[in-house]
Amino acid sequence: MNINFNKNEDHNKLLASSLRQKLAKVHLGGGEKRIEKHHGKGKMTARERINYLLDDADAAIEIAAFAGDEMYKEHGGCPSGGVVVKIGHVSGKQCIVVANDATVKAGAWFPITAKKNLRAQEIAMENRLPIIYLVDSAGVYLPMQDEIFPDKEHFGRIFRNNAVMSSMGITQISAVMGSCVAGGAYLPIMSDEAIIVEKTGSIFLAGSYLVKAAIGESIDNETLGGATTHSEISGVTDYKAKDDKDALDTIKNIMDKIGDYDKAGYNRKEAHKPKENQEDIFGILPKKRSDQYDMREIISRLVDESKFEEYKEGYGQTIITGYARIDGWAVGIIANQRKVVKTKRGEMQFGGVIYSDSADKATRFIANCNQKKIPLVFLQDVTGFMVGSKSEHGGIIKDGAKMVSAVSNSVVPKFTVIIGNSYGAGNYAMCGKAYDPRLIVAWPSAELAVMGGTQAAKVLAQIETASMAKKGEPLDAEKEKEVFEKLKAKYDSQASPYYAAARIWTDAIINPLDTRKWISTGIEAANHSPITKDFNLGVIQT
Repeated sequence: MNINFNKNEDHNKLLASSLRQKLAKVHLGGGEKRIEKHHGKGKMTARERINYLLDDADAAIEIAAFAGDEMYKEHGGCPSGGVVVKIGHVSGKQCIVVANDATVKAGAWFPITAKKNLRAQEIAMENRLPIIYLVDSAGVYLPMQDEIFPDKEHFGRIFRNNAVMSSMGITQISAVMGSCVAGGAYLPIMSDEAIIVEKTGSIFLAGSYLVKAAIGESIDNETLGGATTHSEISGVTDYKAKDDKDALDTIKNIMDKIGDYDKAGYNRKEAHKPKENQEDIFGILPKKRSDQYDMREIISRLVDESKFEEYKEGYGQTIITGYARIDGWAVGIIANQRKVVKTKRGEMQFGGVIYSDSADKATRFIANCNQKKIPLVFLQDVTGFMVGSKSEHGGIIKDGAKMVSAVSNSVVPKFTVIIGNSYGAGNYAMCGKAYDPRLIVAWPSAELAVMGGTQAAKVLAQIETASMAKKGEPLDAEKEKEVFEKLKAKYDSQASPYYAAARIWTDAIINPLDTRKWISTGIEAANHSPITKDFNLGVIQT
């Protein structure tokens, strides 16, 4: 046990406790008063609907719970992006469920709401997972319509994806459990089957007030687009439910009849827990992001029976590669080694830095896993690639490019866990969000940025100091320090895992003890989608 184990443990358990508290607040959506008002209409909340629908709510994982966190303050905020997304099982079938949270601005769509919905559809398409929509939304949030309406990744992309998923044979089921207006009215009708709840559910391109203003017709919303209208007159919906639970039970019955799926064939055996105590992770992971630790100690607490078959152990030692099982699934692990290592030639290499030999090893290992059809798990704690004349002359850019190419062209599913630092090009090479991991999560200890806060603040402070000097307004030492501290505080806040999660740069911030569940759920989902193309690195410098 390292001498700082207890201090590290206290620090990391406090981070985990803070995560639980933040999640509890997020789970309230628009707040207790709005929840009570929602219940007063005879409606369940978005989370209650999902939990009732799922076979085991505790076994599910939630995507982008912190979407919108600390954003849109001038508009009253948008907890969880106004929509709840979970991956779980319904009638024994794994699926993804998307539920509008009508306690948040009546379920209106903010820009981050669209991004989160598109992420849910992306997961469904990548993994060929059935997707269930629980609709209760007032449509686009009009004060921000210019940021959500016309572009490729805006509101309209949702319906394009509905059509594409239908052509792919991906099951889509919608339940209209509240408002479903304007462009959003197309969502249930572009699904395979649609359910509408009596008295609370409604579908129309324009509500009664707009109809009156547009064509002078006086009509109430229920007659215009309620359950009876669409189930018995227009034929828009397929089932009429008497309440929320009846609608959800109908979905369960539909899911129960769906046939089995073609499998990708990833290897799975009986699952075993790690032999090493998983709770030790809290004491192993340093309080300071600059401190060293042995990543093998983390790996041994994540993998089945703590068994790890290391690949090229003595070569390229600042990246660890090897085979293991997580919850029974075979995986190939690529992890940044966070302690200083000594090569056989007596050279010292900094932990968390990618050198030419470690990039070369990782590239080869990625190719092997693609050849053997083994999913990849990236454990990030990386400060970037090695710099300096020796590295440049040795071809670090070339070797880094090979690794990036291997990650980009990998055809097996990839999963990324940001444990600590995730800086600069290191984020890219270790399968950051831009490189299509099936799921990407961060621990509360994570930091995502171009570089560390101290280094970035020093660079920015130097630029500002030089700028002021050119204007004939030189800063004294005290003022320089003040500028540095201000810039560092801003940069550190933007490097926070919560800042990243709010913008869906990651799918979640998770307790380290939930890592195995997330990876296992992700591979189970990926197993729905057989590989259809070969691994090809493309043109690379050798």
